[in-house]
Amino acid sequence: MPPTILCIASYFKGGQFLEECKRQGCHTILVTTEKMAQEEWPRHAIDEFFMLPLANLTKEPDITFAVSFLARERTIDRIVALDDYDVETGAALREHLRLPGMGTSQARYFRDKLAMRTQARARGVPVPEFVAVVNYPRLSEFMARVPPPWVLKPRGEASSMGIKLVHNADEVWQALRELGDRQSYFLVERFVAGDVFHVDSVVWDGEVRIAAVHQYGLPPMAVYHGGGVFASTTIPHGSPDEQALQAINRATIAAMGMQRGVTHAEFIRGADDGHFYFLEIAARVGGAGIDRLVEHASNVNPWVEWARLELADLRGEAYHLPALRHDYAGLIVSLARQEWPDTSAYNDPELVWRLTKKHHVGFIVASSDYGRVQSLVGNYVDRIAQDYMASAPPLDRPPQ
Repeated sequence: MPPTILCIASYFKGGQFLEECKRQGCHTILVTTEKMAQEEWPRHAIDEFFMLPLANLTKEPDITFAVSFLARERTIDRIVALDDYDVETGAALREHLRLPGMGTSQARYFRDKLAMRTQARARGVPVPEFVAVVNYPRLSEFMARVPPPWVLKPRGEASSMGIKLVHNADEVWQALRELGDRQSYFLVERFVAGDVFHVDSVVWDGEVRIAAVHQYGLPPMAVYHGGGVFASTTIPHGSPDEQALQAINRATIAAMGMQRGVTHAEFIRGADDGHFYFLEIAARVGGAGIDRLVEHASNVNPWVEWARLELADLRGEAYHLPALRHDYAGLIVSLARQEWPDTSAYNDPELVWRLTKKHHVGFIVASSDYGRVQSLVGNYVDRIAQDYMASAPPLDRPPQ
């Protein structure tokens, strides 16, 4: 009997994971929402497709009832959460059905920004100073001791969603009054100015098998709140920055206890002191085309490798990476004013991927020449800003 992999996805992503599972002979089940039903899922790689009338798949007990009902007639071997918002749901389902993989306590280290900071600090990983919005005397002491500005962050949102920059104590207290009973789901953190990097890893038996290091053109929070073109590029291989980021990334993954899977972690290099600080980590593949960015730089697609290592563990086999490539790649993505932008004028030979999505424009360029990639990305960012760029107001929460 082929192994059965059940994937849950509140948002449209993970098609390559499903395709690799199917290629390896799995019976694949996708559970998503009715809202996502019309997306271009790889139907050829999905044996059973179930849609739930929910805004997302976090609603309990509905999701537990639904998956437990499916398990009555199916022997589910693994549950995989394809989206960040489903990580804790997937962990709860594994515990409920007693399946292998990350449980609920550990999942919080990859979803709860307070939990991951507390754990990182306890294990010696440098983090910006922070305080939970729970005890008012401790919060007051933090604001008296740590100079503003500060960042008010939701503990459970993804990426930069819901983050606010606050400049004095009055702004903090006003924001907390507006949050009311929801304020304990936030933290306050020292704002660190500097360059932001992301490290995307494949982990097997607690060991980081590969970690691809890239630098954002603008910090994601700046793009999310202020608009602009999103860009990310591979940093020089073997450079001091890459070595430092590899080290802090390994320390972070060890602190969170990750044994098997993929991670997307973000770090900042403080402009004042040049030190690297941990910002956040997720047990998922990076979004916005980062999976393709990693693939074109290294020959490793995180979605595919995630499926391969899950199945290797299931079958009791060893996991091996594909042959690695040490090139450089750059990703550029923006909202577009045009519904379907014409990007035919972008035709450099190094262009290896082109985004096709309504009201979006995006490219990946790749080369063995670091300087060439940097030049192309800089040129494309300027051109896209003039030819296409649009902006949308930031959301505090994902659309329901």
